[in-house]
Amino acid sequence: MDKNRYCIIMAGGSGTRFWPMSRVAKPKQFLDIIDSGKTFLRMTYNRFTQTIPQENVLIVASEQYHDLIREQLPQIPEENILLEPLKRNTAPCIAYAIYKLRKKNPDATVVIAPADHLITGEQAFNATIDRALNFVSHNDHILTIGIEPTRPDTNYGYIQMNRTSCRKVDGHPIYAVKTFTEKPDVETAKLFCSTGEFLWNSGMFISNIRSLIAEYERCLPEMAALFEAGESAWYTPAEKSFVLGVYQSTVNISIDYGVMEKTRKAWVLPADFGWSDLGTWTTVYDLAPGKDEEGNVIKCRESIVLESKGTYIREKKTGKLVVVRGLEDFLVIDTDDVLMICPRNDKYVKDFVTDLTAREKNRYL
Repeated sequence: MDKNRYCIIMAGGSGTRFWPMSRVAKPKQFLDIIDSGKTFLRMTYNRFTQTIPQENVLIVASEQYHDLIREQLPQIPEENILLEPLKRNTAPCIAYAIYKLRKKNPDATVVIAPADHLITGEQAFNATIDRALNFVSHNDHILTIGIEPTRPDTNYGYIQMNRTSCRKVDGHPIYAVKTFTEKPDVETAKLFCSTGEFLWNSGMFISNIRSLIAEYERCLPEMAALFEAGESAWYTPAEKSFVLGVYQSTVNISIDYGVMEKTRKAWVLPADFGWSDLGTWTTVYDLAPGKDEEGNVIKCRESIVLESKGTYIREKKTGKLVVVRGLEDFLVIDTDDVLMICPRNDKYVKDFVTDLTAREKNRYL
């Protein structure tokens, strides 16, 4: 494998949309929500190590998740676990990784990805990543992966392609990015899908280190200056205190807003390899195999489900009998300390999490 290839996995999300299964202490990326036998983090690591050396995989996450990472990926070198002292969104998260990595290997090419996405077509995915890494190793573009939309989904961001500015990568087209749009309303999403110019934003970015840092310096100069000052601290005992100072000083901003919407080097590679960010229980329901004839998804050892349809039922498989009758399009999620029963509407879960804080019931978050 190419020793200049690296992967940066962002594993710091709180996963609140999967409450009550996902909690602050153990969010979605550290869980096996789809019953695959592996957590999202483990699946992501396994996927990228098909094209990237194992020792070149970096994990960026909150300090509180160090032990979970060590437990699930014991083979990761300690220096490859980058711990964030504060939540500051994806732009500082990525800056931390690339400025530190530059000291070790200024010739590095990187793929940056969230830890909690589902990929079903792994062979096509690996071919796409391999193609993209080869391209950016000798070009100053910042590639993002765009997914062909199958529906006007309002849970995803969208990328508009500039059809008049096209290049080929191993025979596959890439397009200059015209616009980024975050989670549009339904009517706008329908319009996007009807034009044929828009792709779902996968949240994955591929670039060489030099080009990416150059764009940080141009688009986020204050943040770039903060991380640039850490050259002597990287890979030393001084790194932890230095990073704390940077995170206390830097802005909270995503790479999409901070860099990708401002750069003139953003290009998108359209792809179709069975992708979902599995952002909500509704998405898990939609993608779940094995629905019964009424469209119910039943994840229980023992159950009696009558006169119900379109309902997702999940019990922690203790052997407890779950009896459900007369529900349509509902969620029934049972954990050690919470039983949630509500319509299968993502807004309700979000409202529950907000309400727990207001009612001072943070022990359930």
